[in-house]
Amino acid sequence: MTNQVDRPPPVTADSPGRLDALVRPLFVVLWSSAFIAAVFGTAAVPPLLLTFSRFAVAGVLLTAIALVSRSRWPRGRLLAHVVVTGLLMQAVQFGAFYLAIARGLPGGVVALVQGLNPVVIALLAGPVLGERITRAQWLGFGVGGAGVALAVIDQIHVSASGIVLCFVGLLGLGLGTVYQKRFAMGADLRSSTAVHFLAAAPVVGVASLLLETPRVGDWGAFGASLAWIVLVNSVGTFLLLNMMLRRQSAAGVGALFFLTPSVTALLAWLINGQTLDPVTILGLLLGGVGVLLAGRKA
Repeated sequence: MTNQVDRPPPVTADSPGRLDALVRPLFVVLWSSAFIAAVFGTAAVPPLLLTFSRFAVAGVLLTAIALVSRSRWPRGRLLAHVVVTGLLMQAVQFGAFYLAIARGLPGGVVALVQGLNPVVIALLAGPVLGERITRAQWLGFGVGGAGVALAVIDQIHVSASGIVLCFVGLLGLGLGTVYQKRFAMGADLRSSTAVHFLAAAPVVGVASLLLETPRVGDWGAFGASLAWIVLVNSVGTFLLLNMMLRRQSAAGVGALFFLTPSVTALLAWLINGQTLDPVTILGLLLGGVGVLLAGRKA
């Protein structure tokens, strides 16, 4: 009887390594495309109306997904915490970001400000969650802050109010993330995300009625951008993110978000013909390096 030597299975297109190599860049491109779709959408309809439409349709779709998968729905105090998280992470974040884009701020700059979320979380996590900030993170805060300052100062002539709105959206995202980590970690991801959208939709809808004149200037552009934002950005990237989190480390997945500002700027140039000044490009690069350093652990 001869001894048989175990041999590793051949690498195919379906192997985990090859699949991860395909999914990671696909996720970055699809996530970055949300800012480009928002540019087309806010040109067709008022920004808060677009935000409301996104939340309403995505909420219904994710509710159906949660029901079909028999997800456990949050109740009682947990439900209240999930609602607060949704208002911060969805209504405040995207309402402010879409308003900033509607005021002419480039998608790459908005993506760069959103990319500072790990910095905001680290600053808030210290007093709220008791987490320690490392020297590398403090260095990242300095480099990233310098990059954002360059990118933002260079865009003040475009929209000063848009820059303020960007940081309002960033604050909503950062506060919502820390609040969720502190109070709502026990909620099912699918059902809680559906609650996020369903809670944020009426709030943004009322704001749209009070602050805007609801109108659709281009139904084709509105329908196409809404379909992309809902199906690709709200559902598709959500499924890809969950798949990657099951197969890879959270830190490895989180590092992908450091690429979104530059990829967004590239997509804006290719699709919208939107160019950036050299100072803004330098700010994007420095901001990416800073956020990458800030996201490192001890």
